[in-house]
Amino acid sequence: MYAARKRPRQQRSRHTVEVILEAAAQLFQRNGFNATSTNHVADRAGVSIGSVYQYFPNKDALLVALAERHLDAALRGLGSVFDEIRRADLGLEAALRVLVGAVASAHRDRPELHQLLFDQAPRVPELVARLRDGERHLAALLAAELRRMGRGGPDAEVNALLAVQGIEAQLHGAYLHPPAGVDREAVVEAVTVLWCRALGEPLVPDHATGGHDHLERRHAPGADHQV
Repeated sequence: MYAARKRPRQQRSRHTVEVILEAAAQLFQRNGFNATSTNHVADRAGVSIGSVYQYFPNKDALLVALAERHLDAALRGLGSVFDEIRRADLGLEAALRVLVGAVASAHRDRPELHQLLFDQAPRVPELVARLRDGERHLAALLAAELRRMGRGGPDAEVNALLAVQGIEAQLHGAYLHPPAGVDREAVVEAVTVLWCRALGEPLVPDHATGGHDHLERRHAPGADHQV
């Protein structure tokens, strides 16, 4: 019901599908999901309604395909962010500023469509599985960087997964809909500071090495931002 009827194999077919999806994205963003019909999408795309139905049986299938496209683009973009972090050999705070900034930027791009996809795209098993696989992939990249920095606490992999999921959820909520009197850049700063603190623990607990310097440093004014 929600899946595309078939996957395009030829270049021309792939182009047609992209045109249809872009038309749907523009109409969903401008008019809303309920006010948009498949006939509207066909007219906007400049194709016949039969061409739409050749690939998408209904509007829900269009929405799922858009969610897949959005997810794939986000994963590619964040993968490039981790390449940048690794090449620049960034510390924790600088790395998180790049990462949180990239996630915020993705939310700035067509926010109404982003909200629609989050709220109304059917949670089909294939889409959920792709999301979870993507989260685990990004968490592995983040965990590797945390280990390079000697940060992330005694279980960097778990903490990295919590960070990947948490940053997305926090920005989706508070960035798209900030509290009264708070601008979006303040939200980005708050999320960055929060995860600097959460991920700033050393890989090896101090009690394992017999030292207490880190505990004292953690509670010193401004110490949470030393990376």
